[in-house]
Amino acid sequence: MADKDFENTEVPGGEDPEAQASGSDPQEGQGNAEGEELTVDDILGASQNADAAAEDAVLADLESQLLDDLKRLQAEYANYRRRTEEQREVEIERAKGAVAKGLLPVLDDLDRAEKHGDLEEGTPFAAIAVKLRGVAERIGLITYGAAGEVFDPQQHEAIFQAPTPGATEPTILEVVEIGYRLGSVELRPAKVVVAVPAE
Repeated sequence: MADKDFENTEVPGGEDPEAQASGSDPQEGQGNAEGEELTVDDILGASQNADAAAEDAVLADLESQLLDDLKRLQAEYANYRRRTEEQREVEIERAKGAVAKGLLPVLDDLDRAEKHGDLEEGTPFAAIAVKLRGVAERIGLITYGAAGEVFDPQQHEAIFQAPTPGATEPTILEVVEIGYRLGSVELRPAKVVVAVPAE
């Protein structure tokens, strides 16, 4: 009977002993749920901020890469233009050289004709000679080598050395074939007879 009384005994405050032991409170669950909602919002906001920061970083990297690519392309284009211009100048000089070399035999013939008196002023042949020499000058062809000049082995080709009394240094005695330059390029050295000091 004592056991029965104990089982039916109500706990003061009308609370279930099991509920007391567990320490659960119906109000607590509601409070936690509200707390979790705030935490989720905070997480979503932080996530959005992180996404925006990541997008900004990606855009900044992309902009920097695009600027680097643009600078590289500009440098490559500048180098391409410079190389193209240099190649163009080389090709122009090469074309002029080819034309000038083709003219050399004709100019030599004109020089020989002039020495023999065949280029009398007013004749058609003399007019042709003037025109051809004008073309040679316009493309930049320069003649060099004249009697009386000091012999320079870098510019003149000696085909004969003539010991000459009174000569103190090698001097050009006679020009057999005139030398030609195109700008700074030597197309043909002057072939000369050199007067050298007599022993």
